[in-house]
Amino acid sequence: MGTGNIFCRIVIIMCFYCHQTAAQSYHFHAATMNFGESVTYDVYFKWGLIMSRAGDATFSYDSDYSVDNASSRYRMLFKTVRFFDNFFKMRDTLNTYYNDRHELIYSLKCSDEGGYYSIDKLKFTHSKEDSKIHSLRYTPSKVKIDTVITAKGNITDLLGAVHYLRRLDRKKLKNGDTYPLTVVMGRDLVKIQFIYHNQAIVEREKVRYNTRYFVIDIYDEAFESSKTSAEVWLSDDDNFLPVKVRSKLKIGYVEVYYKESSNLAHPMTCRITGKQ
Repeated sequence: MGTGNIFCRIVIIMCFYCHQTAAQSYHFHAATMNFGESVTYDVYFKWGLIMSRAGDATFSYDSDYSVDNASSRYRMLFKTVRFFDNFFKMRDTLNTYYNDRHELIYSLKCSDEGGYYSIDKLKFTHSKEDSKIHSLRYTPSKVKIDTVITAKGNITDLLGAVHYLRRLDRKKLKNGDTYPLTVVMGRDLVKIQFIYHNQAIVEREKVRYNTRYFVIDIYDEAFESSKTSAEVWLSDDDNFLPVKVRSKLKIGYVEVYYKESSNLAHPMTCRITGKQ
């Protein structure tokens, strides 16, 4: 697996809407996101004693009718900083589209990773029994994947996994609550689960945040282990957005930190010190 895909998977773990057929027993908050919202993160890569800023990730949420039956779009833009461009330049764009019922219906990932260009398209068709996903991946020269996958339960693409967590009602969380998801990646179905633990304070550049802490089990070869493959701290306010993400990889660590935001649906009351 390429370094670019590892970075992409870690960044995307931050961001959580998914198909809700099997999710009716969970507690969801009505409106944690606002059309026009934009949130930017600093992404760091650590190996040994060296910790270097690797890139920037920006997530945005907007109304969008450009895809048939779609009404909203969640987007992530990721780019490596100039230093990392010298070793592995990445420019990735991910778009996830939802209909009026908040069902995930379409996903588009455009990748430019070290001179390797590819397009990934996922089209979701849902029923009460299962979801069928047409997965298509191609480069300028050939089709790499063209298949239909059938899956049950909470099904999402890479980016949709963030939207899911952000919709949980934090006020009803209990220590040990577990939320399983299946993430479609190419022809693979990767099993992950979020496990809620407790409240915690995160400090970053002299600003402290009240957060809710989750560990993430990820059953994927990019990670050092399946249990506690990653950790995420979400803001303990009505935005419930990721403040920090950390994961141990086979080649080091990745850490992601909240940097700035605009047009949030709610005041960022999780901040304890510093300017908003």
